[in-house]
Amino acid sequence: YIDRINSMAAMQTLYAFDEEETEMKNKIVEDLKTALRTQPMRFVTRFIELDGLSCLLNFLKSMDYDTSESRIHTSVIGCIKALMNNSQGRAHVLAHPESINIISQSLQTENIKTKIAVLEILGAVCLVPDGHKKVLQAMFHYQVYAAERTRFQSLLNELDRSMGRYQDEVNLKTAIMSFINAVLNAGAGEDNLEFRLHLRYEFLMLGIQPIIDKLRGHENATLDRHLDFFEMVRNEDDLEFAKRFDLIHIDTKSASQMFELIKKRLKHTDAYPYLLSILHHCLQMPYKRNGGNFQQWQLLDRILQQIVLQDERGDDPDIAPLENFSVKNIIKMLVNENEVKQWRDQAEKFRKDHAELMSRLEKKERECETKTREKDEMMKTLNKMKDKLQKESLELRQTRDQMNDLVAQLNDISFPPPPPPPPGGPLALSSSHMSDNLPSLPPPLPFSSCPPPPAPPPPPGGPPPPPGAPPVFSMGMAPPSTTTFSTSGPSLKKKTIPQPSHPLKSFNWAKLSEERIPGTIWNEIDDLKAFKVLDLEDFEKMFSAYQRHQKEMGSTEDLYLSTRKVKELSVIDGRRAQNCVILLSNFVLSPLSLNLLTEVLPWLEEDRNCCKICAPNVLINLEEGNFFYLNIFKLECKPFCFIWRGQRAGTKVEYFAIMTFSEVYQRGLESGLRLIHYFQIAK
Repeated sequence: YIDRINSMAAMQTLYAFDEEETEMKNKIVEDLKTALRTQPMRFVTRFIELDGLSCLLNFLKSMDYDTSESRIHTSVIGCIKALMNNSQGRAHVLAHPESINIISQSLQTENIKTKIAVLEILGAVCLVPDGHKKVLQAMFHYQVYAAERTRFQSLLNELDRSMGRYQDEVNLKTAIMSFINAVLNAGAGEDNLEFRLHLRYEFLMLGIQPIIDKLRGHENATLDRHLDFFEMVRNEDDLEFAKRFDLIHIDTKSASQMFELIKKRLKHTDAYPYLLSILHHCLQMPYKRNGGNFQQWQLLDRILQQIVLQDERGDDPDIAPLENFSVKNIIKMLVNENEVKQWRDQAEKFRKDHAELMSRLEKKERECETKTREKDEMMKTLNKMKDKLQKESLELRQTRDQMNDLVAQLNDISFPPPPPPPPGGPLALSSSHMSDNLPSLPPPLPFSSCPPPPAPPPPPGGPPPPPGAPPVFSMGMAPPSTTTFSTSGPSLKKKTIPQPSHPLKSFNWAKLSEERIPGTIWNEIDDLKAFKVLDLEDFEKMFSAYQRHQKEMGSTEDLYLSTRKVKELSVIDGRRAQNCVILLSNFVLSPLSLNLLTEVLPWLEEDRNCCKICAPNVLINLEEGNFFYLNIFKLECKPFCFIWRGQRAGTKVEYFAIMTFSEVYQRGLESGLRLIHYFQIAK
């Protein structure tokens, strides 16, 4: 079969066949068609291996006009159709790079059966994977081959043309509508609304809608079924597309309505300026009355089609009107351009911020230099003031030493030695001599010529002076030792009173005059023995007129540093401490008696008063076993030294036992008595 078909293709170029030869050659092709349909699979495989498909395609390419209009052409198309009914044959046909294009060229024949067979093959290929795009490419190839103005133009012409033979005409029109529905709804048209709208709009622009209305007049059920399917899918797509704009229908023939929809959709977006730019440049496109510049609008139309149809991967479901036009790459370039512009603007902003920061830094550096110079000047001034202060401190220390010397000289001058006694009179004895020879002091008699100075009156409201007041030291100066001379006594006594090393505080007590001493306890006390027993140093420290003693440090720091005062601890706030002092002053019993009383009667009224005075939150914080020395407690806090905590059984009452230590001096011996107070504190 292959050899005969090849010889037929070679001979038709040499001479024309007569009718008998045509019938014989047609019979050979018909036999091949029957064999491809009926023979076993190995026959089809053998035919493919011997390159039988290329033999058939070469025959179609080399046919003359007479052969193309004969039944041989129809039989060859039938052979290809029979080969495609086999899975291996169909795959071999689709794999051939020019098979679908060569088959589409057969649409140019006037033979209706041949056209129907070609349309059936192309419609079936649309349903095969990867076959839909091959058919669209084949139709574009046929546009060039048949010199059509637009794609599908010949099909729409055949659909509109009347041939006079009803059955052949209906069969051809049915095949054309079947092919159109397959092209619209198969392949990319299954789930891509934009593709269906794009391809259907191409048919609508060729005038398919009035042709469909005309085809309704044939009243053929099969043809009407294809027409109804076309209109049904069109209405569904139009409704779905109109929903995007919240409408029911969009009149694609109305330029004003479509423009208003685009304007409404883009007016408040960033894309609106670009729409205005497109319209502005469309107005600037050259215009000629004879329509010589339609190619520019055609280019713009193809660019928009490719932008709409091209997917994210850059693939075109339809034949690409512009080669090497990748919408994805162009958009990526535009995005990169926008990003570069943003980065440039951001870099410019950072540059301005950097310049501003640098100016502020320079300003701060100048201010820092100014402050540094001011600091240096202040340090110089401070050093000068320190030197001056050191000199002044040295002069002050020297002045104080001179003042102390002058005070000592003044004391010596203020109390001159007594005049010598008259001849035959009693001799004045020193206090040391008297303390050795006299067991007690006789009551002295007042000397009329040297009365003692009157004592200063006590301040109003002050307590009366106690009978056993210590010797009076006033204003840091020792009083003169009053020596009484008895006009009738056998001897003259002179008291030697110890002098303090620094001034002491003054008292409001009045000193007993010499005439009031007889009959008192002071008449029987030896002054010298009493001075030996008394802690004069403690008295001097206790009643010192200077409360702060500066340390001799040998530098200017002695003017600013003083001895650090020992801190006293208080567990009671200020107001309650004052009330506590008043309460403690009401305890007239001795410590020993109070101890006895608190052990017998632990719930005294005074204890409840103490509970009101003490701060419970302070007492609770003191844990059992903590001992505090009396030296660190204030006077009002000394009863609260040793505290522990307990709870009365069966009640919500807590008790805090407080141990106190009282220091008692008896006959120069130090001893402590422990008192235990129980204070009841209710939660």
